[in-house]
Amino acid sequence: MQQPVDNSPSPVPGAASRRTFLRGAGLVGAGAAAAGVLGAGAHPALAAETTAAGNGNVDPESPRFTIAVIPDTQYLFDGDRGDPAPLTASLRYIVDQRAAQNIVFAAHLGDVVENAAAAELDAAGKVFDIFDKRKMPYSVLAGNHDINSRTDDQRGPSAYLDVFPPSRFAPLSTFGGATPDGYNTYHLVRAAGQEWLIFALDWRASAGTITWAKQVLAAHPRTPAILTTHEVASADAAGKATLSAYGQSLWNNLINDSDQIFLTLNGHYWPPGRTVLTNAAGHDVHVHVTDYQDRYYGGSAMIRLYHFDLARNTIDVETFSPWILGKVAERRNPLEREEIELTGPVDRFSLAIDFPARFAGFAPVPAPDPRPVKELLVKGTIGYWRFDQSATDGATVPDGYQVNDLSGNGNHLTRVTLAGSDATALRWSAEHHPAQPTRASLRFNGAKKPARGAYLRTVDTAPINDLTLTGGYTIEAFVKLPEDVRASDHAWMSVVSRFGAGRDGGKTGGDPSEPLATLSLSDGMALQWAVFPTNQNDISSNWGHEMRTGEWFHVAVVNDGQHTTLYVDGAPLLRNPSTPAVGLATSGESWFFGAYHYDRLVEQGFYGWLGDVRIVDHALPVARFMNATA
Repeated sequence: MQQPVDNSPSPVPGAASRRTFLRGAGLVGAGAAAAGVLGAGAHPALAAETTAAGNGNVDPESPRFTIAVIPDTQYLFDGDRGDPAPLTASLRYIVDQRAAQNIVFAAHLGDVVENAAAAELDAAGKVFDIFDKRKMPYSVLAGNHDINSRTDDQRGPSAYLDVFPPSRFAPLSTFGGATPDGYNTYHLVRAAGQEWLIFALDWRASAGTITWAKQVLAAHPRTPAILTTHEVASADAAGKATLSAYGQSLWNNLINDSDQIFLTLNGHYWPPGRTVLTNAAGHDVHVHVTDYQDRYYGGSAMIRLYHFDLARNTIDVETFSPWILGKVAERRNPLEREEIELTGPVDRFSLAIDFPARFAGFAPVPAPDPRPVKELLVKGTIGYWRFDQSATDGATVPDGYQVNDLSGNGNHLTRVTLAGSDATALRWSAEHHPAQPTRASLRFNGAKKPARGAYLRTVDTAPINDLTLTGGYTIEAFVKLPEDVRASDHAWMSVVSRFGAGRDGGKTGGDPSEPLATLSLSDGMALQWAVFPTNQNDISSNWGHEMRTGEWFHVAVVNDGQHTTLYVDGAPLLRNPSTPAVGLATSGESWFFGAYHYDRLVEQGFYGWLGDVRIVDHALPVARFMNATA
């Protein structure tokens, strides 16, 4: 392990620092933004105005939220030197942008001041009145420059504790509690519909504090946790972080065995950096070093914004100075123009975190319970088919087997096997979409050139064969594509289709040999709903995007009697025609599940998984789709 070089001398209260205000080296780093121009793709904060954004209310249920991080500000409060204006600008920015960017919490990483002097701490404390007056949830912790660095959190009273005692944070809605010594706090944040725990630990946590932290975790056993403290890791010039000696002890005694801790944030060392460590549970712990005091104007009160996006399983991170950002562009000096935003790989980056998977060890997301048939039989249900008739995963579906229509309308399905195919072309499967009403599906192993596979068709007496559905319709299915579906050539295979060529339904426009209706996947696996409507002589097509392989999706085709919209996972897609498309032409023949036909010949069987399928005689709202579990 690399022994870090501590560029941050530790004061004894009352002693003057021997350090100069700014070191000559490193005033402008390679990661600085060029010439003060914000390029395309700037992160959200830099695209936002610095004026107040409403009343500061946040949305605790939104899947997107932000945590603001404030690293070492010590040079801004250094005896008769320094300037509180940059930190003032940063705190004002955070409260002003609280609603616009859903900033749920702000965390200072320690070394608030330079010499642990009462006057310095009082001056810094007055700046934090900005947060107090606006009830902005935040934490502050002691760095080695804020207290006697030769002591741990059992040091007793200090000027730091006079300004930042637990009682300062207690009025905030997020305050959870503190150690008896007052130097360590924890905070509970409601964001993305769940609780998050944030520790603010002292420069040197005592053994009692480690025990306390474990007790806090045990009291909130399903809550993911972020640990903030002044020192955990340092980084090399390339931004690769390694644990410091003290950080290693924190790892050994707290972090490694506490699976809830998925992110640690510390200052103290520069340059900034990051790494990913693996804890005792085999899960990732992201370790980030954030300190910019070596840069222009003591770091210009740079802040980090951690934009959590649980919808994308991503954290987007940006680093910038609100103080410089708030200045008139033409009046920024050359160094300010270079420092307004840092865009190097350790300053602006995105973390891909599968949050449900990462938190599954202590907060597993329960799968929705299977739903009974009656819950799916909405008014107007024409047909509803489930594929949970076998308890044996991988067992073959017998030739001629009948899958009953659970709507009670008699639209039953039977297995048909293409010539040259064997029984394994259609098998029962335990795979399923997480939101699917059942816990089963069918595995189709079809192909083309030559055509092979097996499919299901409605029986000859099925009423659905004759329906034109001129009042509208909703067709839904759960689908999963194999990883090799593109490489093994399954272009234009059908999920659901209606037998009969266009000419069989009296259509002569377009290509009358095309199916009367088909929900297919192109050579690039883009969804297409192509039909001959009753009011057109040609084909009407809805197009979707190319689908990812190896994961389940829900597809819905919804016609309101005039227009058709294609949905994936409840989201409407783009390429839906505006020309009215009324109903579906019919030749009175069967519907197929898992087969594409052209000119009345089945050209290939489906390749992939098919879960529950439902057809309704009118347009359903998204909230009534089969994948809507709430």
